[in-house]
Amino acid sequence: MSKKELFKRYALFLVGLFINSFGISFITKAGLGTSPISSVPYTLSLAFGPTIGEFTIIVNLLLIVFQVILLGKQFKLRELLQIPVSFLLGYFLDISMGILDWMDPQNYVMQVLCLLIGCLILGFGVYTEFLADVVMLPGEAFVRAITQRFHTEVGNTKIGVDSSMVICAVLISLAAFHGLQGVREGTVITAMLIGTIVRFCMKHLVFLPKLLFPEAVGRDAAGLEAE
Repeated sequence: MSKKELFKRYALFLVGLFINSFGISFITKAGLGTSPISSVPYTLSLAFGPTIGEFTIIVNLLLIVFQVILLGKQFKLRELLQIPVSFLLGYFLDISMGILDWMDPQNYVMQVLCLLIGCLILGFGVYTEFLADVVMLPGEAFVRAITQRFHTEVGNTKIGVDSSMVICAVLISLAAFHGLQGVREGTVITAMLIGTIVRFCMKHLVFLPKLLFPEAVGRDAAGLEAE
């Protein structure tokens, strides 16, 4: 991979990371809960002083530690790139929440509409990160570590991790507020929609990889000819 292509991929990843954070913030501002992976940081931010971005950094760093514990010597040094990515995601989340500070939908229809718009933004952001193909977010890398360690199926493992996050958020909310805060029907809707949106983007935006990374297309074609 050339330096030019590598630069473009990391630049695209940063763009995708910001879109991702903006989508999460948009969903959160809808007032119907937040995404499963952000449910713990968001609930903690409601109960205590630090922001959702700051708690996101802490949770993601813990997920990296869990990866090291699970994989041991199989944990590759390049995965440490997840550390700066965690900080960037946290900062981007707080910036996005600040940008959307004006957003406060007053009726349920507007809340649902904002939630769906946020899901579209987040789904496209996740697709953009996949397209860049340079670094995984700690949440996704943690799922991969579990599948490597225990040879589980990726889809079921992802559901298990997301469900565990939501359960933890519910327990934190019950302990802090004696009721549900930060976890609502929007959390379930987000979990159901994001994968579908990412798959839609992969199916209908097939021109983007060729447009952004023609070097990779040429390299793959050369590899097929060599075979």
